[in-house]
Amino acid sequence: MKEEYRFWFYSLIVTGSVLISICSCQKEISATLPELSTSPITNITSSSLTCGGKITSEGGSIVIARGVCWSTHSNPTVNDNIITDGTGSGSFISVITGLESGTDYYLRAFATNGTGTAYGNAFVLITPLADIDGNIYNTVIIGNVAWMAENLKTTKYNDNTRIPNVTVNSDWSSLSTPGYCWYNNDAASGQNKFGAFYNWYAVNTGKLCPTGWHVPSEADWTALTDCLGGDINAGGRLKEVGTLHWMSPNEGATNDFGFTALPGGYRTGLSAGNFRALGYIGWWWASTESDVIWARSRTIAFDVSEIAKGQGYKKNGYSVRCVKD
Repeated sequence: MKEEYRFWFYSLIVTGSVLISICSCQKEISATLPELSTSPITNITSSSLTCGGKITSEGGSIVIARGVCWSTHSNPTVNDNIITDGTGSGSFISVITGLESGTDYYLRAFATNGTGTAYGNAFVLITPLADIDGNIYNTVIIGNVAWMAENLKTTKYNDNTRIPNVTVNSDWSSLSTPGYCWYNNDAASGQNKFGAFYNWYAVNTGKLCPTGWHVPSEADWTALTDCLGGDINAGGRLKEVGTLHWMSPNEGATNDFGFTALPGGYRTGLSAGNFRALGYIGWWWASTESDVIWARSRTIAFDVSEIAKGQGYKKNGYSVRCVKD
């Protein structure tokens, strides 16, 4: 009986060990990589930014490290620059410092559990750009092309030559040479929000944007909107969200890439020389000439999601966005 009992006891131990082993294997097999997304980049300066992420699933295994990794090459990993921000699931915020001005960076959130490391969607940016006046601009990358995320507001060409500031309406409408102005000639209220207006003669100098950047051509604008799925919805995807600056309904606005198009209006080059459509329309130059009177342009309005291809009277004052060479 003792031998039978001993045999039964050892059999139970072996069977239990096998069961434990099977359960352990099943538990290990059921664990997967975490699931997460990278938060949009905010608070960008020439040397720092705020990013972060959101972990929606730990994958059946506790997240033991999470944060953001970044590099000057695509698809950064935890073997590149990283900042860690706690453990577990949920949202987190990361403040990254020590960046170099005017440099391309790739960033994405990461999360590590017992199975391995997973990564969120990647963001690409260029740290803020300075013009000859010392104005600092945020930038975004759309379709592997870098764009200013704000309207230009320089008062000088990139060779440090001053651009004529033309305030009198009749003087503006009679120009056939470069000029710039602020909406209602009010730099204090318009400069930081909407940027300056430039006539096409200023655009045509080729010196309006910071060195290494240029006023987008017709082809540049077309490439941008093609990347966004076509003109019909591209305006909405480029517009600032909400009605702080845009009039209601600000149709289709999602600002998917942080381009933050604003309704700065325009200044007519006709005899009135006055300012129009603030809050209703944003109008931007292309560098491409149509003929001796007209040049190509793009328009976004408050009540549609489309971006409209068109042309503007060269004497008109429109906003300018710069694109990297």
